[in-house]
Amino acid sequence: MANNEANTKVVTGLVRFSYVHIFEPSAMDDSSDEKYSVCIIIPKSDKKTIAAINAAVETAKEQGKTAKWKGKIPAKLKLPLRDGDEERPDDEAFENSYFFNCSSKTKPGIVDKNVQPILDAEEVYSGCYGRVAVNFYPFNTSGSNGVAAGLNNVQKLKDGEPLSGRSRAEDDFGDGFGDDFDDDDDDIFG
Repeated sequence: MANNEANTKVVTGLVRFSYVHIFEPSAMDDSSDEKYSVCIIIPKSDKKTIAAINAAVETAKEQGKTAKWKGKIPAKLKLPLRDGDEERPDDEAFENSYFFNCSSKTKPGIVDKNVQPILDAEEVYSGCYGRVAVNFYPFNTSGSNGVAAGLNNVQKLKDGEPLSGRSRAEDDFGDGFGDDFDDDDDDIFG
């Protein structure tokens, strides 16, 4: 079992995070279970990560053949790695990239570039960059067959432009205006 798990485990290279729900679980809708999740955006130039994911998916498909799909890989199989140029052509964050969603019912480990725990949920957001450790596994749920990605751990490596459209307070108010403000002037509004 440990050998099969090692063959389906991938630690990515530098990726971008989107739809980040790693500090608190979230449900997609009222009928879904709450899970920790994140969408991983991989530049198409990262051949090493893409090759590792494809190899892990193939191993998961072989595992699913006996464990989930009665000895045969289904013709219509949902696969995790998707092309951003094809599926999200109007979203520049997904341009020239592949992406996949990963989730877990248990909270992932979340660390910084020095492998120190990150406790502040504002620190890891949609648009920042890092790495993830995931396991790919076969599924057969209500007639839907495929390979999914289980989220294990997250490492934030650097900040990036937030994808939410919301600006950071440091960016809005880092212009030095407050340096000239005299807090003794109680009568500024007259």
